[in-house]
Amino acid sequence: MRLVWVTTLVALLLAVNTAEAKRKPKDEPREPYTPAWAEARLRTVTHKYNGKLTPVQNGAALKSAMQGLKPGTELVIEPGEYSIDSWFKLDLEGTEKAPIVITAAQKPAKKNAKEAPPEFEQVIITRPDIKQNLMNVGVDAPSRYLCLRGLEFTGGAHGIRLNDCENVWIDRCHIHGTSEVAISANTKDTAFLYITRNDIHDTGGTGEGMYLGANHGKAKMHDSVIALNHVHDIGGDKVSQGDGIEVKQGSYGNLIAENIVHDTAYPCIIAYGTDGEAPNIIERNVCWNSGDNVMQVQGEAIVRNNLLINGKGAGFSSHDHQGKSVNLKVVHNTIISSKRGAKFSSWNGREGMVFANNAVYSEGTALDFSGGSEGAVVAGNVILGGVSGVGRGYAQGRGLSDFAGASWDATERDAAPGAKSALINAADKEYATEEDIHGEARKRNVAGCYEK
Repeated sequence: MRLVWVTTLVALLLAVNTAEAKRKPKDEPREPYTPAWAEARLRTVTHKYNGKLTPVQNGAALKSAMQGLKPGTELVIEPGEYSIDSWFKLDLEGTEKAPIVITAAQKPAKKNAKEAPPEFEQVIITRPDIKQNLMNVGVDAPSRYLCLRGLEFTGGAHGIRLNDCENVWIDRCHIHGTSEVAISANTKDTAFLYITRNDIHDTGGTGEGMYLGANHGKAKMHDSVIALNHVHDIGGDKVSQGDGIEVKQGSYGNLIAENIVHDTAYPCIIAYGTDGEAPNIIERNVCWNSGDNVMQVQGEAIVRNNLLINGKGAGFSSHDHQGKSVNLKVVHNTIISSKRGAKFSSWNGREGMVFANNAVYSEGTALDFSGGSEGAVVAGNVILGGVSGVGRGYAQGRGLSDFAGASWDATERDAAPGAKSALINAADKEYATEEDIHGEARKRNVAGCYEK
């Protein structure tokens, strides 16, 4: 299945030169990033902003309008600042054929922009203090088949807290300036969440961009899609931790794909284990500038076609955490980190461990199997740097010249193979993925996340 990035976001963040920009395919809405119920026909209701009222009065009116929505309704909100100064819960239950959609009004389409993604008017949902979360979904009753789209959330404690939620879709929202996590789903089990194309930054407290599931599996998220989000600038004096996207122990069967995550205090993406349930798939993410490990995965996952650059810890790390590192397949990733490339503390003698066809470039240790590598598949990797605890499954690269234009500090991030790159024809066919980070078919056995 060919999965792609949003064109405008990629052009802004990743196109370090014209050649790379041309390699980015065009965004098209498609499964599995879009729920099956997305195209349901709805009755539209418009909520107008009253300029004669204060933001708090407008907030109270909007809160009432939201809480009264019935299945099959789309609430279109006109631009303005809506300040909600009371506890705000949203318990709405739509159906697959009659979902509930709450959306900012769209700006008029530009000429000759038929295929461009919609642009939204600025609808700001805020509150005058940090005593409460901005929005609490599924608190006293289940929330089902609900979409929040194009809204800006700022202020408050948590931005959006998901409780008893299934088939809830948060799409193209802008969440920032919270005193805690931006999006949390850690009080009750959740399923079939779709968190897509959101811009998340400048959180506070523990500071996670997304906190999904709870410690030790006390609340689990499963069969959900976290895709195409831009999570960035998660850190600073107001943040005690600062993970970009965190998927907790016991959460399973989730797809974490094509997110752009950078400038975080803790790992850009961190996932624990699934307690023996279906693996999480972590693919086609671009992550850089972490004050910790760039990506950290305990186990029970497939980690493929990711680009990871510049962490103060390791580019990629895997070790026992709230469970044991087992059944982890790490294939066709490109890891560029001046400190340490990839670190594996708990892989010795563990079931189902594969590290294959990766490009790992470091100014220090490229591969650090500090606990040993017995029983692990290590094959088809190209590395630059030292090695500890493993004596097989890799060839030495030439240097950063193996890439079209990459740097240790992530100011350049074009990690496609150069014309004479050591990555070409270095991968092991047995562990090759069908496609690369952009959905290009693999034909040349290139190690790392790019085919070309």
